Amino acid sequence: METKQTVKRANKGGRPKVQLKRDCSLSVMCNIIEKKLIQVNARKFNTSSSVYLRELGIRGSVKLKVRTLPKEVLLLTGTLNHLAANLNQIARKRNAGQALSAVERIQLGQQIGALQQTVEEIRMHIR
Repeated sequence: METKQTVKRANKGGRPKVQLKRDCSLSVMCNIIEKKLIQVNARKFNTSSSVYLRELGIRGSVKLKVRTLPKEVLLLTGTLNHLAANLNQIARKRNAGQALSAVERIQLGQQIGALQQTVEEIRMHIR
């Protein structure tokens, strides 16, 4: 017989556990100038000093992939998330038998215009 506690743990969301957790510490002695140089070099690779030194120590060089999305993709994602939230609210109201107010219809029209503008910007970027 399963208890509530067992069921909760099985359905627990969040970040998955790492197979090989980094739980060992290694101190590096350096002077203030060396420390600043390490921090500046780590920032160039958009990473922490710890990751920078680990990559340098294991591989002999630092070759990190920078994962960044284009600005247009981030803007589109934000707009789509905003639209999804608004559509959810509209659907909830309509399913409850309520009509949209004049203000909500105006806001919906503005959202449609923003989405059309974003689509046009994406088309221009692709060309």
